[in-house]
Amino acid sequence: MNEKANLLNGAALAYIGDAVYEVFVRDYVLSKGETSPNKLHKAAVKYVEARGQARVMQHWLSFDDYLTQEEITMYKRGRNNKANTKAKNASIGDYRQATGFESLVGWLHMSRKFERLQELLQAAVDYIDENQEG
Repeated sequence: MNEKANLLNGAALAYIGDAVYEVFVRDYVLSKGETSPNKLHKAAVKYVEARGQARVMQHWLSFDDYLTQEEITMYKRGRNNKANTKAKNASIGDYRQATGFESLVGWLHMSRKFERLQELLQAAVDYIDENQEG
């Protein structure tokens, strides 16, 4: 499966990565004890919005050795993908970085690198929790 994952374009990787991250975030907010659908949605937004994902990627990329070269390549594959759409309430830069984030998540999932995937997803929500604005 790793070979097939390496052949997927950034949009395809981001497509599955978005879904994988969404499920992780939904599980995460449910684990905090909230059950109201409206409150669950509001709690999840800060994690899944493009701006939050872009900030996570900027943080990870600020370290020389946090991501492997292969992970950076998959991030760039998504970031550099020509998109015909733009996220609501996000700059083009944030949207592209978020697409790169989702591409990395999708590649880890499709490559069956579940331990590393779990590590990065947890690091992402932890970073967002620790760096909330306002």
